[in-house]
Amino acid sequence: MSMIEPVEDTHGFPFTEGATKFEIIPTDAADPSSATFVVHDEDHTLGNSLRFMVMKNPAVSFCGYSIPHPSEFKIHMRIQTDGSITAAQALNQGLDDLVALSEHVLATFEAKVAAKGDYETRDI
Repeated sequence: MSMIEPVEDTHGFPFTEGATKFEIIPTDAADPSSATFVVHDEDHTLGNSLRFMVMKNPAVSFCGYSIPHPSEFKIHMRIQTDGSITAAQALNQGLDDLVALSEHVLATFEAKVAAKGDYETRDI
């Protein structure tokens, strides 16, 4: 019997090599407009930002997240839509919107720093 050894990821959270980032908690398969997703190795930083972006979608009726326990590095995100899109589509759109917003903020910041001229920037 082999055990999977935990390793450290770049954020300092315990991470199991080969583990999946997202999973869906089984619910009523006949209703794809409602689902609970588990996002591993994340905390309130992503949870609150992603919840905000998902709720901006007019097809989303409810989006909330929780962290089951402070020692667990995962969030549970519950999404319910009006049925015009699935909960998975709402999550994907929220992730895409969050990436686009983050890229815009980074580009704006780098442009302002470069315009100032006194600072050196480096790639992350």
